[in-house]
Amino acid sequence: MKIILLGTTYPYRGGLAAFNERLARQFLSEGHEVELWTFTLQYPSFLFPGKTQYSSEQAPKDLTIRRELNSCNPFNWIRVGNAIRKAAPDLLICCYWMAFFAPAYGLVSRIARRNGKTKAIALVHNMMPHEPSILDKLFAPYFVKSQNGFVALSESVVKDIEKIAKANAKANAKASPHPIYDHYGERMAKAEACKALGLDPKKEYMLFFGLVRAYKGLDLLLDAFGKVKVQLPDLQLIIAGEFYEHEDKYRAQIEANGLTERVILRNEFIPDADLRKYFGAADLIVQPYKSATQSGVTQVAFHFEKPMLVTNVGGLAEIVPDHQMGYACEPTADAIAEDLLDYFTNNRQAAYTECLKKEKTKYAWSNMTRAFLNIKS
Repeated sequence: MKIILLGTTYPYRGGLAAFNERLARQFLSEGHEVELWTFTLQYPSFLFPGKTQYSSEQAPKDLTIRRELNSCNPFNWIRVGNAIRKAAPDLLICCYWMAFFAPAYGLVSRIARRNGKTKAIALVHNMMPHEPSILDKLFAPYFVKSQNGFVALSESVVKDIEKIAKANAKANAKASPHPIYDHYGERMAKAEACKALGLDPKKEYMLFFGLVRAYKGLDLLLDAFGKVKVQLPDLQLIIAGEFYEHEDKYRAQIEANGLTERVILRNEFIPDADLRKYFGAADLIVQPYKSATQSGVTQVAFHFEKPMLVTNVGGLAEIVPDHQMGYACEPTADAIAEDLLDYFTNNRQAAYTECLKKEKTKYAWSNMTRAFLNIKS
């Protein structure tokens, strides 16, 4: 098949770009012809909360990437739609994660489908975002109605799609779990990883990884850590990721909980080459989210075979069943504290790691490509 993936990719950075590039490689390995069409303008600078949208990595040499879509220019949307209509791919995959892009994706898809050949199947990370706005009510239905079908990364997202579509969506929306991010290199031994990061390998480490935003519940984790700091004297917390919240309020909470010497703060975007160091040093990956659909961090943890503590929100518990590969607890400081104590006082790491090794085979990228190819319209 001839496939165009429309969404964020190099030169933009982040987990969504990594996802799209890895998905394209899977399609290529199966013999399909694939192009990645990305943005000339993704977000206006004043709307972007981080330090930069752009990657510092080298451009991938094995992928065809075209910068085509301006997220703010309707005349550009018409041009891109017509270009895809004329190119006549068998499959157009719009990689959707927030309503800001719904008008552009919706118009491009409608125009592209006029050739009578191209089928538009959306890849939906989040249908309703963690931080909703009026745009979701105004724009999301326009996008949903432009698609022939949907592949979502969790059942909770399928339900959100069906709520917006209201009719005939159930047959055309499928859940296919987030595949494992397997392109970050080999697992690094803890001693080697700690040396690379300047950490004491004799300590125990939990890792909070990724962008720091309110819905991710770092405040819950800090309160939970404060509750168990005496019982777990060797435990430390690594916070590795750029803050999209005011760092000062978290520093104040760290101090209030008496954790100043127990928390390692790395307020920066972690490049791909360094992920294996942070996950190698960690004994437990913690995702104390207050709301979620799914998370790419869990799939990085699967790749590096690291047990996880997640909260029972959205689709996280679908991926990490409680007391199998880790914990899926209620999003409260008390519940998180209880599971931290269980994990580190009862030496659960070995048993949970063995379970992870068996479970990770379910999350092959071939399952994701098969989901797209099996959507009927």
